[in-house]
Amino acid sequence: QVHLVESGGGSAQAGGSLRLSCVASGNTAGGNCMGWFRHTPGKSRQMVATIHTSGATGVAASVEGRFIISQDRAKNTLYLQMNDLKPEDTDMYYCAAAGYYMSPQVCRSGRAETLAFWGQGTQVSVSS
Repeated sequence: QVHLVESGGGSAQAGGSLRLSCVASGNTAGGNCMGWFRHTPGKSRQMVATIHTSGATGVAASVEGRFIISQDRAKNTLYLQMNDLKPEDTDMYYCAAAGYYMSPQVCRSGRAETLAFWGQGTQVSVSS
């Protein structure tokens, strides 16, 4: 089991920045892919960014060049630096962990069904 707790969400003006954090606990050594997803009720979860322990990352086209995913494995913490925020970035953001080993290609593909553990989410609201 992997327990994930997100923080860092909140409100921002368009053009501003936020940094999301996700602290993992439990069997954190049992997987090699983590990611950030967004979810609006009634819609499917969408990948924002993923990161593999090899360093390979996957980033959604809508945030490429604006959002950066990183992790500090010593602190078991995943980050999402969100820059140049836009109103359409408003959503609930969830941290996810695979909990098992996968290839960098699968991790980069960011398919939500490949990730077994999920946090409770943190709300990001961007006003124009």
